[in-house]
Amino acid sequence: MRREGLYVLLLAIGGLALTLTSVAGLDNGLARTPPMGWMPFERFRCVTDCVKFPRDCISERLFMRTADLLVSEGYAAAGYKYLIIDDCWMEKERNAITAELMADRERFPSGMNHLSAYIHNKSLKFGLYHDIGKRTCMHLGPGAHGHYSIDAKTFANWSVDYVKLDGCYVNGIDLNTAYPAFGQALNKTGRPMVYSCSWPYYQNHPNFELIKKHCNLWRFADDIRDSTESIAKIIFNYFKRQDNLTKHAAPGSWNDPDMLVLGNYHLSYDASRLQLAMWAVLAAPLIMSNDLQSVRPEIRALLQNRDIIEVDQDPLGIPGHCVLMSGNIQVWLRPVMPTNNIGARSFAVVFANIGDYHECPLCPQTFRIILQNLGLKNQMGYTAYDLFDRKRKVGLFKPKDQFTIRINPSGVEFYKFKPEDIY
Repeated sequence: MRREGLYVLLLAIGGLALTLTSVAGLDNGLARTPPMGWMPFERFRCVTDCVKFPRDCISERLFMRTADLLVSEGYAAAGYKYLIIDDCWMEKERNAITAELMADRERFPSGMNHLSAYIHNKSLKFGLYHDIGKRTCMHLGPGAHGHYSIDAKTFANWSVDYVKLDGCYVNGIDLNTAYPAFGQALNKTGRPMVYSCSWPYYQNHPNFELIKKHCNLWRFADDIRDSTESIAKIIFNYFKRQDNLTKHAAPGSWNDPDMLVLGNYHLSYDASRLQLAMWAVLAAPLIMSNDLQSVRPEIRALLQNRDIIEVDQDPLGIPGHCVLMSGNIQVWLRPVMPTNNIGARSFAVVFANIGDYHECPLCPQTFRIILQNLGLKNQMGYTAYDLFDRKRKVGLFKPKDQFTIRINPSGVEFYKFKPEDIY
């Protein structure tokens, strides 16, 4: 494909979901925008030896420290409110008398009520992992099978705000029955709890119409890893299924491509920008998995970029599509607020360099596009803002104008196009 303009439209612009539609989500009134917060698993995995690894073990100390840092380092103020404990927090068996789940007594000596209160006293939300099957995925704790009601009541008693329900060890269990049943058990407690499901990941042909009625968000791809390759694989997974995924997402129900891994070991700065921009344009939950004590200043600034967060949290809740490919450049488009005086919407646009440019694979590339070829047709034009540069105003562009940018290899550029009023 030549660099100049052999554009392959992946979707007819007229077929995009550019109008706000009513999609029924879980009837709990929660997650009207994608949840934002922190989880330990990608960074801290399932370290349970607090003698050898006191800083990294899954323990109340780790979560209290992280709660402090979410506040003191500015993440909570930027919107990262949910502190969610992943797998490996439980005792290996239930209480022999009450059948209730129990936190590991050595690593959580103060108990879950104490930890929940600590988190809430920081004006944060408390999340907890569980599994719909017979054991959790790391096989360290009992699953919910046969105990939906008592586990939901336990979570409510611990003042849990967010439940992540995995799907391991489910032989003989019908997920299309089990996940709704656990959600109903949560609702019956009377405590509002965001319901995060891994339901579709464990099925070859998930019924998203059913899933969106019972879950606030759902995992659809492999566990993320701390690598550019893993991020690219998840983006490609979404790309292949985008027609089905995007039509089921809306306020209260979101596609979840897994955690943000910015701030760990392997992502370059450009790859960090790529993940954040893509997650925002997809209307994905922004759930970090890193050690907040060691996140570099430039990565912290990325994670707290209010202009990109504003796109992710846009109240329309319309997820983005990949609308165009030209060579190794992908263009992703998301309708967002505000509108102009006749109702024309703004657009967040990601230009992603997916590599393998035949002339120079390791060189930045110049990319040019006529705005109306992306469906930007407001007669008075659009003011373009660079979202990576404190919403720097780039200029005013009419629909027939050419927009030109330079994109680093395996990099990304992210702009917001705001429509001017019609006079």
